[in-house]
Amino acid sequence: MYLYKVEEDIFRTINVSAEGLITEKKSKFLSFIHHVESAEKAKEIVEECRKKYYDARHVCWAYMLGPQRDDFRSNDDGEPSGTAGRPILGQINSYELTDVIVLVVRYFGGTLLGTSGLIKAYKEAASEAIGNAEIIEKTVDEQLIIHFDYQLLNDVMRVLKQFESVHWEQDFKESCIMRLMIRKSQIDQLTNALAAIYGVEIKTPE
Repeated sequence: MYLYKVEEDIFRTINVSAEGLITEKKSKFLSFIHHVESAEKAKEIVEECRKKYYDARHVCWAYMLGPQRDDFRSNDDGEPSGTAGRPILGQINSYELTDVIVLVVRYFGGTLLGTSGLIKAYKEAASEAIGNAEIIEKTVDEQLIIHFDYQLLNDVMRVLKQFESVHWEQDFKESCIMRLMIRKSQIDQLTNALAAIYGVEIKTPE
């Protein structure tokens, strides 16, 4: 559906919320973008926005979720079909974002904008909020759990230091247990390097 392309383990999102505002023939369009990681959280934000702007004519929105950008929804909230939610979603796609929700609150100014006018207004309002946000890149990470005896610690650490993107938590009590996090594109290489150390047990979290 989308022309969007990205490295398999990198995606673009925002780190803090941002706002925008445009006026079109006395109608005010307030726009907001928030970071979300679930449909449930997106719905909570929509409800909070409806309560805060209870006197607005429309609260339209769209969200995109997941590194593969395959979970998305949009809502026109009473505007003519395809004139609000879809343009908002289009701007999220244009900026190649995911794990975000964009809302546009409309206060009617007394003049009908028509289909093309509405599409233009919602598109510009969404773009205004997105443009005011700080866009960041994140990596898709996967986990490994490794078990080994103390005498193998130096060998394991030598391998880990070869991978800049690896992070870990460790539990060194009766034996050595490490929970590793690494970029998806590098997990096979790391697994093979660790498997070459005799005595290292590798598991993937269930």
